[in-house]
Amino acid sequence: MVKTSSFVYIARMEKNLRFSGVLLHPTSFPGRSGIGEFGYECERFIDILGEAGIGLWQILPLSPVGFGNSPYAASSAFAGEELLISLEKLVDSGLLTEEDLLSLPEFSLSHVEFDKVRSYKSPLLRRAAERFLSSSDTQEYTAFLEKESYWITDYALFKAAGDHFGDFQWHETWPAGLARREASEIEKWKEKLGKEIEIIQVLQYFFHSQWEDIHSYAHEKGVAIVGDIPIFVAHESADVWCHREFLKLDSNGKRKKVAGVPPDAFSSTGQLWGNPVYDWDALKKDEYSWWLERIHHQLRMTDMVRVDHFRGFEAAWEVDASETTAENGSWVKAPGDDFFSFLAKKIGHLPFIAEDLGVITEEVDQLRIDHGFPGMKILQFAFSYTSEGSFDAEHFYLPHTYPVQCAAYTGTHDNNTTRGWYDALNEGDKNLVRRYLSCDDSSVVWYAVRSVMASSARYAIIPFQDVLDKGAETRMNAPGTVGDPNWMYRVLPQELGRDVKEKLVNMTEPFGRTAGIDELKALSSVTEAE
Repeated sequence: MVKTSSFVYIARMEKNLRFSGVLLHPTSFPGRSGIGEFGYECERFIDILGEAGIGLWQILPLSPVGFGNSPYAASSAFAGEELLISLEKLVDSGLLTEEDLLSLPEFSLSHVEFDKVRSYKSPLLRRAAERFLSSSDTQEYTAFLEKESYWITDYALFKAAGDHFGDFQWHETWPAGLARREASEIEKWKEKLGKEIEIIQVLQYFFHSQWEDIHSYAHEKGVAIVGDIPIFVAHESADVWCHREFLKLDSNGKRKKVAGVPPDAFSSTGQLWGNPVYDWDALKKDEYSWWLERIHHQLRMTDMVRVDHFRGFEAAWEVDASETTAENGSWVKAPGDDFFSFLAKKIGHLPFIAEDLGVITEEVDQLRIDHGFPGMKILQFAFSYTSEGSFDAEHFYLPHTYPVQCAAYTGTHDNNTTRGWYDALNEGDKNLVRRYLSCDDSSVVWYAVRSVMASSARYAIIPFQDVLDKGAETRMNAPGTVGDPNWMYRVLPQELGRDVKEKLVNMTEPFGRTAGIDELKALSSVTEAE
């Protein structure tokens, strides 16, 4: 507890804390390897944020991408995507040479060509791992394995087995004993796939070491990193294979219930995500051990966390696995209050942003409020509820209505860019936007950004595409679609320069949004003290 005299000072400081941020996933950085990496372009981006007074950098999950190259369909909630490992940093450490990189294909500058990148980088990453294992200096690697023992060996075996069988559907195509994780079969396959397991573990060491360096570099520049936790995990993941007792699966590991959302104004059949759903009774009985490990791990990786599909911690839409749409499901309660109270008791302050978008009930709102989590406000959504050329001037997505305790955005990774969104509006809705922002067509994106920045929201975060006023072709993801061009957007090399830094300064400085990592830590200490 802090002293009473300190409370007055810190409370005043807390009231004035205003953060600005940029949303950009690391895969979107420029670079010669065809995909963004934890290398020098990443550091250049952080330099720009720090010099412009931008205190938050928000990213998507760093997990190994899954179906459709989505980071939200990951093969592990703990492991990292190997393609983000910087080849240049491996050259600097002597594990690769410049000659190793000479067979460089011609990559797109504007889009990540995942298959092409994977074909190029995977052999080089393997070569670096083999050279590392042949060296004698593996003390830090050994310490890494011990630190990450909860997940690293299981994940490495899962990935090695999936690669060996050419299929990660462990519940369908793997040998029955291995699918059931029988002890004798686990030991048999660990021995058989030993070399591959070691390679995978080394690559995870490379990933986590490079990310730790990037995280520290961001702190040096005054920048805090906002991560992302999807509530559910993919069926074809190491997490489900290893911890099936916490999920509603049958004895063969197949899903009994799957997650989704019911029919609404956007879909007459709802959305059927297909993720297995949690057995919260089993999780609670085990004192939420898996979730506790996951949150601890995430908070080592990032400074704040956007909690995806927050409403699922109050109740989740569950559908029988045999269904082909999400229509015939039901809301099943989750112990959100007990869960977050337990996390706070074990961890302390929970620096969460609750993704509370969509149809949200009073119970979900109360859960978020009771635990002090800021919700999300999306400017684009304010104009989705218009009728006959008018809108509700007090609508909760209009920036002048935002409370202090929220995170405000022009749009998210699941939205169109603001330029793309605006261009697709009918003329009547365009006129509403122009009237509200007091601007013309050409400047609507800039004024949308300024409107979010001028709001009372403590956190104002802008997708980098909106900073650059980019069109729909640079959209990161379109929900309900799979494959290209989702997750492929890349920043052009010339777009990380002086012009964008000046634009960021003009975006944040007039509104006092220059708080960064030090202020975020202070804010966390205030919350814990209270």
